[in-house]
Amino acid sequence: MWALFIWVSLLLISITHWVYSWRNPKCRGKLPPGSMGFPLLGETIQFFKPNPTSDIPPFVKERVKKYGPIFKTNLVGRPVIVSTDADLSYFVFQQEGRCFQSWYPDTFTNIFGRNNVGSLHGFMYKYLKSMVLTLFGHDGLKKMLPQVEITASKRLELWSNQDSVELKDATASMIFDLTAKKLISHEPDKSSENLRANFVAFIQGLISFPFDIPGTAYHKCLQGREKAMKMLKSMLQERRKNPRKVPSDFFDYVIEEIQKEGTILTEDIALDLMFVLLFASFETTSLALTLAIKFLTDDPAVLKRLTEEHETILRNREDADSGLTWEEYKSMTYTFQFINETARLANIVPAIFRKTLRDIKFKDYTIPAGWAVMVCPPAVHLNPEKYKDPLVFNPSRWEGSKVTNASKHFMAFGGGMRFCVGTDFTKLQMAAFLHTLVTKYRWEEIKGGDILRTPGLQFPNGYQVRLHKKES
Repeated sequence: MWALFIWVSLLLISITHWVYSWRNPKCRGKLPPGSMGFPLLGETIQFFKPNPTSDIPPFVKERVKKYGPIFKTNLVGRPVIVSTDADLSYFVFQQEGRCFQSWYPDTFTNIFGRNNVGSLHGFMYKYLKSMVLTLFGHDGLKKMLPQVEITASKRLELWSNQDSVELKDATASMIFDLTAKKLISHEPDKSSENLRANFVAFIQGLISFPFDIPGTAYHKCLQGREKAMKMLKSMLQERRKNPRKVPSDFFDYVIEEIQKEGTILTEDIALDLMFVLLFASFETTSLALTLAIKFLTDDPAVLKRLTEEHETILRNREDADSGLTWEEYKSMTYTFQFINETARLANIVPAIFRKTLRDIKFKDYTIPAGWAVMVCPPAVHLNPEKYKDPLVFNPSRWEGSKVTNASKHFMAFGGGMRFCVGTDFTKLQMAAFLHTLVTKYRWEEIKGGDILRTPGLQFPNGYQVRLHKKES
């Protein structure tokens, strides 16, 4: 009996000590305030709750009000420092490779692959980034502009002959087909398998709670990735068996790199790269375009000014029917202000993760080595001290601003050495699409849809419009 009593007592003491250690992690200094939540779970459930508003996610907003702009928490079993402080967030991006490195929870790594570009560091990351820039760099985009405009024109023509169009899905299909053709020469009309369908299944479970159990959204997400990867691997192997005499897409360039003597590029890394590029290029841009059209619909004054800029471009041409030139694209001053404001309010990626490589002192706090840091762009973008009426859509707030891509107060495309390499491609697609839309079409809203925001992405569900061609 005494032995049982002693055993139970020791067990209770051990559990109490474990719970205390969980809630009070060790630190050689002063940790930011906050709560570590329940043992093992932390505050994961609260973090994954959807946000039905356009404001900062409630998970973050409530804790900032309680603890301040920097606080600690625990997500999926990992201690995390959340930063809504512009100075700390900027410092995190600028110190990549010295004090911090890219990191995401294992659940995200399982989804995007162990060898995805976001999980690689140092020379390998820089090597892959330089590869991607052969496609999405300045010269590549100049060559791509005519095709981007033609694609937008054809799709808008198609949609104008339909009773209505669900914009998120329609723009996603348009951008996926364009990107897939540039990357892997994939043409859905000529393929027996639906590559995009697997990405749709993947995306639907991307923001779900990470339970890998048959029937759950997360399990379907992993299945979608597995099927997409099988298709990509089959394409890669077929291309390696039957190489093209003249390289014509990014796949050909990747194969050349894999076959070089002494190469560091493996087939697994190449496939994970292709997967991430396909996902990022079409999903994020289609979200931004859908929100952009919603903003234009709700604000006639902004639509009028944007239309005037693009109609001026047409009037200044010798041939009004000729395609967009690079000079015309670069002259779209108000359009770029409009895109920046859309990106600021869209907050398509509301959380960016890093991991500390050593103890970090910041202001009065210490962030221990090995902890994760979550930068929260929405908190920076919706800061009333920097942006007057932050929830109001106002492209004119960017007039005279020297910010083009990233700064301490604008991080829609990340920052530092991991600044999104596809940013200029996204802007090109949006500008070319908007140019054709506002000069040749008018539209009416059929169904407003809902903007569902989550810690991972936001989804404009069911937003439908009816397009009409303008009279010449």
